[in-house]
Amino acid sequence: MRNWKLFLVALCLTLSVIASAKPLSIILIGWDGVQRDHLKEMLSQNQLPNLANLVKEGKLVDIDVTTGATDTKAGWTQILTGYAPEKTGVYSNARYQAIPEGLSVFERLENFFGASNIYTAAIIGKKGNVDNDPERRIPYERWLKQRQRAKALGRRAPEKGEIVEENGRKFVVIPAKPWFNASKVMDLFVNGLGVNANVGKRALEEIEKHAQERFFFFIHFADPDSAGHKYGENSQEYSDAIKSCDLWLGQIMEKLKKLGIYEQTLIYVTADNGFDEGKTTHSYAPPISSWQPTIRI
Repeated sequence: MRNWKLFLVALCLTLSVIASAKPLSIILIGWDGVQRDHLKEMLSQNQLPNLANLVKEGKLVDIDVTTGATDTKAGWTQILTGYAPEKTGVYSNARYQAIPEGLSVFERLENFFGASNIYTAAIIGKKGNVDNDPERRIPYERWLKQRQRAKALGRRAPEKGEIVEENGRKFVVIPAKPWFNASKVMDLFVNGLGVNANVGKRALEEIEKHAQERFFFFIHFADPDSAGHKYGENSQEYSDAIKSCDLWLGQIMEKLKKLGIYEQTLIYVTADNGFDEGKTTHSYAPPISSWQPTIRI
């Protein structure tokens, strides 16, 4: 387990079996596309009060948490497996496969504790790039027409795939998306929820439903990435999207307290990649900051 988050997830949950009267649970909150320097600037200006409170309880860690491509598929795959692309086969948004069975933190926790002893869930804002679609086989002629039409209209071309021939017919095989295997094992995998408000509301509902169980939640907020791509890293819209993430972080913390499980829950906040300074891209933008909690037992 190369990724320090994954190691702490497994370690802390194992410790809970021995040292805690109640199950110790973990929430990993993803702020998609939040740049390290931008985050620190907002913290210094007291614009992220809930994250600031978490930092007081634990610490803010600067770490380039991923290797290779700084994009969504590669970033979250590496964070949620602990393995580099050479192991998972997920190199970038364009070059990927289904993560091999058993590598994700969700599957490993289910295997360690037993499926009935832990609730694993992913609540995801994005549809594309954090998805679990099966493999698709598209007739080559249809795929080619889609590609030509997209080019004529100035739209994004259809996904590339391996061209195979069977019984004299050509097909383009689009690989299964990264979370195809893992999602079959997890208790809940829901993506495409869109804006932060939809993700936050669903997360609060699920936390309340499973408050008396041991759980591992991955809660993915996509608004910063969307705002950064549309308006740029230095825009007010980008900052506002990060503020929205902080607002929902506060509501999650408050929900845990009301349910009486805050002291038995570890909260991590991290991003998958940063943004190119002042731009609408993250072509090479690994610097992110993660909040690492103290262990409350």
